[in-house]
Amino acid sequence: VQLQASGGGLVQAGGSRSFSCAVSGRTSSTYNMGWFRQGPGKERNLVAAITKSTGKTYYARSVKGRFTISRDNAKNTVYLQMNGLKTEDTAMYYCAASLRGLGAFLQGYGMDYWGKGTLVTVSS
Repeated sequence: VQLQASGGGLVQAGGSRSFSCAVSGRTSSTYNMGWFRQGPGKERNLVAAITKSTGKTYYARSVKGRFTISRDNAKNTVYLQMNGLKTEDTAMYYCAASLRGLGAFLQGYGMDYWGKGTLVTVSS
């Protein structure tokens, strides 16, 4: 199974950016999916997650109301729409897939697959 993330780049504060994470090798509907990020000098933390069956979502407090995670199982793709970007959103963003539940995502433990990071830089 491979996860291919795309959508990084440079964006001005207040702007928007959209990521996609394409899953290959197995249907994405098998997995709960999430986006993590790691800022400069910081630990990697969960940004958002979405369950495989009901599409229930979770957001970190720092992004709630600004970011939206969604999935299209027919396209084997998970998305992260980021609006109202702030300089503190600058980070390497990673998508991840897991058979484990939301608790694993919250702990950042037990992800079955990781995509390569995609960098977003938010300028002031």
